[in-house]
Amino acid sequence: MALDPNEVLLRPLTIKNVTIRNRIMSTAHSSGFVQGGFPQAQYRRYQEEKAKGGIGMTMIAGTSSVTPDSPNKEAGHVDISSDDIIPYFQELAAVIRKHGAAVMAQLGHMGRRAIWDRDYWLPIISASTVREPTNHSFPKEAEDWDIRRIVKGFGEGAYRCQQGDMQGVEVGGAYMHLVEQFLSPLSNKRTDKYGGSLENRARFLIEIMESMRAHTSSDFVLGVRLSGDEFRKVGLTQDEAITICKMLVDRDLVDYLSVMGGEAQDHISHPTAMPGMSYPVAPFLYLASAVKQEVDVPIFHAQRITDVQTAARAVADGHLDMVAMTRPHMADPHIVKKMKEGREDDIRPCVGANYCIDRFYIRGQARCIHNPAMGREREIPYDFSPAEEKKKVVVVGAGPSGLEAARVCRSRGHDVVLFERDAVPGGQVLLAAKSPRHEALANVAQWLDLQVRKLGVDLRLDTEADEAMILGEDPDIVIIATGGDPATAEVKGAEYGVSTWDILSGKVTPADHAIVYDDNAEHQAPQCAEFMAARGAKVEFITHDRAMGQDIGLTEAALYRKNLYKLDVLFTPDQKLIEIYPEGNRRIAVLQNAYTDEEEERVADQIVIENGTLPREKLYFGLREQSRNQGEVDLHALIAGQPQAVVNNPDGQFQLFRVGDAVTSRNIHGSLYEAVRLCKDL
Repeated sequence: MALDPNEVLLRPLTIKNVTIRNRIMSTAHSSGFVQGGFPQAQYRRYQEEKAKGGIGMTMIAGTSSVTPDSPNKEAGHVDISSDDIIPYFQELAAVIRKHGAAVMAQLGHMGRRAIWDRDYWLPIISASTVREPTNHSFPKEAEDWDIRRIVKGFGEGAYRCQQGDMQGVEVGGAYMHLVEQFLSPLSNKRTDKYGGSLENRARFLIEIMESMRAHTSSDFVLGVRLSGDEFRKVGLTQDEAITICKMLVDRDLVDYLSVMGGEAQDHISHPTAMPGMSYPVAPFLYLASAVKQEVDVPIFHAQRITDVQTAARAVADGHLDMVAMTRPHMADPHIVKKMKEGREDDIRPCVGANYCIDRFYIRGQARCIHNPAMGREREIPYDFSPAEEKKKVVVVGAGPSGLEAARVCRSRGHDVVLFERDAVPGGQVLLAAKSPRHEALANVAQWLDLQVRKLGVDLRLDTEADEAMILGEDPDIVIIATGGDPATAEVKGAEYGVSTWDILSGKVTPADHAIVYDDNAEHQAPQCAEFMAARGAKVEFITHDRAMGQDIGLTEAALYRKNLYKLDVLFTPDQKLIEIYPEGNRRIAVLQNAYTDEEEERVADQIVIENGTLPREKLYFGLREQSRNQGEVDLHALIAGQPQAVVNNPDGQFQLFRVGDAVTSRNIHGSLYEAVRLCKDL
């Protein structure tokens, strides 16, 4: 039976002198929006939008640093190791609290998860000299004076947070940061009083909490975020985690506990700690629930709670007290506001693509796969102001970029006609969703489809627009979003191969023995290889790059590798496919080594090529000479958020633009961003 989320989630929660207005929060996380170690304008706007949207509490400063040997400035994290942070926190707290949300900060130390040759180039430390698998750091074993200075650093950091008007702080004791490196047998091999027994391994955390209590006032809220089970044979167990929680509560060292599942010491553990669309909803809620049964402090929990109905059930059934919807607030920072207004279907859903996390690892700033405004709050509004002059806009193509263009234009008050040649909107997103692990991607298209229909866009499906149809609408603006087609022709003999589109769409059945060749480095080829191998094909994955999925972030890349290895897929890097030719019923792939130019051949039943897309541009070029701007985009105006005013043909009838893969091969986020930043100023 469905609960009324308003009834459950809008109840306030009081912890000491802090009253949180509802039960929804955002946990501390890295965004890459911090500059020079300080939360400046971009970070403030990002956090403020959630407060404006009604969130109960936001936890800021994920992966912050309490001492200089946890490098953070170059990595885009907050530096709490000096008093310089206080005025920045005061300004941030004022911005968030003026909208009624509570704000706390997380204190941390990366330990061996840090990269040593950043910031001050200091030695990386850990509980023991165990190499860190992800960043490849070799840590120094923390000496007694290291432990003393870091314990003091946490205490002083908590004091700075209180001086900075934070309403509380938590210790980041999860994700295999330094505190967990002491707690976990995976990384703690010490034989002194900080190693061995659970009591000894917990000593570092206990001393940190005692230092924080000593440095702050009695009404200041203190908490800890930690793993409720590391899911490793020799890791921290659920029973041990519960015991640690009880130690903290019994000593009156915490006012709440935030419990999660997993750890993040190597590539394959990251997607468990940050579960995406391959995992069920709320996969580790039971860990928080188990702790709640044993202690008498509020329990927080995050990990793939993506919708308000699941959140309400978790609170109503007594599993937790505060439900964290962190990635969902990246997708839509106005979740609470829309829930209160009875607009749950307008909440842009978190699809669990983990583009936010993976892009942070690869490009240094988190982005939501289908919310271009996240992190760009100054440039892109969530609520569009009406255009000064109402215009007729024709959009051709209802993939992500076309749907977004139609949504934004209609939101500004323009009359919009949207042509789509297929019976269902969505374009390549629906193709990507054919893979069972990625079915949730279809929600990107479904949300956009719902929005354009609710806004009153004139949506014409099963209609392949031509020049005459477009001109017959007497448009002021024409936006071509016709997407692209698979780019396979660069390979000699490509007619003897097939595309990843052919396989995923069901147009072509996977053969018994297949080669998947990837010259894209994104999701398409590994997704296709997984799709084929799961259906019994023997697959060799060949790429010109040094490894599979070079441009795929850590969490998704790890899952591809895990699943492809389980399916006995063979990986062959550093080889370029230069030719395909037939030999009887089979196909010969001619490969060239990327470094030596030596050639070799492979025999297969089927060769699948992934090389991005080439734009469907015939319609665009057919209309160009009839347009006022002849398709030209003023890039300076685009970047500055100003209207497009190019006039190359004064006799032209309309402005003409193209977006998404109709320009060149892009991903979902890139296509949506291009559409919204163009259309918001038309």
